Amino acid sequence: MLNQIKEIAEKLTPRLIEIRRHFHAHPELSGQEYQTAAYVAGVLSSCGLQVQEAVGKTGVIGHLTGQNSDSRTLAIRTDMDALPIQERTNLDFASRHPGIMHACGHDVHTTVGLGTAMILSQLSQNIPGKIRFLFQPAEEIAQGASWMIQDGAMRGVDAIFGVHVFPSIPARCVGIRYGALTAAADDLEIFIQGESGHGGRPHEAIDAIWIASQVITSLQQAISRTQNPLRPLVLTIGEICGGRAPNVIADQVRLAGTVRSLHPETHANLPHWIEGIVKNVCQTYGAKYEMNYRRGVPSVQNDTILTQIIEQSSREAFGNEYVEIITEPSLGAEDFALYLEQAPGSMFRLGVGRCEEINHPLHHPQFEIDESSIFTGVVTLAYSAYKYWQQYSQN
Repeated sequence: MLNQIKEIAEKLTPRLIEIRRHFHAHPELSGQEYQTAAYVAGVLSSCGLQVQEAVGKTGVIGHLTGQNSDSRTLAIRTDMDALPIQERTNLDFASRHPGIMHACGHDVHTTVGLGTAMILSQLSQNIPGKIRFLFQPAEEIAQGASWMIQDGAMRGVDAIFGVHVFPSIPARCVGIRYGALTAAADDLEIFIQGESGHGGRPHEAIDAIWIASQVITSLQQAISRTQNPLRPLVLTIGEICGGRAPNVIADQVRLAGTVRSLHPETHANLPHWIEGIVKNVCQTYGAKYEMNYRRGVPSVQNDTILTQIIEQSSREAFGNEYVEIITEPSLGAEDFALYLEQAPGSMFRLGVGRCEEINHPLHHPQFEIDESSIFTGVVTLAYSAYKYWQQYSQN
């Protein structure tokens, strides 16, 4: 089966590179992936898959049914949206849409998902159950997964695989991570209400800017003194807005930021812990406050058995030297985690780094990949799907 998968993948690779370059040249923002979705639906239909469109607004689902009566369903999820970034790669197929770029590799993800569907549709006689290909919108704003789930994308799914490119891993390599892969990511907004006054008479006012600085400092200090250092926590205030003139003490300040964590207990406690610090600081200096804490996405927690399947598949397909066990999680976020609340799953890192060249990070205007990674991605996903059925039938 592996030889068949690799043989088909080799034949498909030139076509898949063309597809990837088309997506790269025509990026679409989150929730606006209309042309991308139409292209995806057309390719899936040409492979003989049953296609559902407008799932989760602009998402697409391709249904592949195997030859036997096994009712088990495996999902494979890839995302389609681009970022509001002006591309600076000078590629022949660079973005034709000003201010929009596939700077996170979702053009590669979508291509790998299509390539996997192309391969497995030709080998469906070896698939005893069903495979559901989820082409998701709006991952970059962490909403697309919930849209898809609300529209029933995970109904009846028993397991799910996902993939994300990683420029720090060389192309043709696969990164495997057991346990926590990404962090839970929440949004924080704090309004501080003081009293305005003359800049030369601070004792007659309640300085919201100074109090805001005390809040920020207290939060950062409290992380190091009150939180378990073995359970990572990052709190970043990325926006501060307040004040109207240099000689007027500000009466209002708005702080906004992001909170990242890995441990479920830490994550659950964060709103209460943060508000306690904000409340104490504001009370001390006579200010009032309002805090809005919005839960984002939880941490991606890779299932052990499914991760073992991906690891074993990639080792058999490419050799041990092309498989890297990732020892540390990322504090980035992924709404793939929401699917894992519905069924066990695992996401692997697809190496796209270019040898002897500068590899810009994700979300960089010069981000680019080694396109040989597309072959690696489709073989890994297709063979992992086959190995999933092998393992299930043995159990």
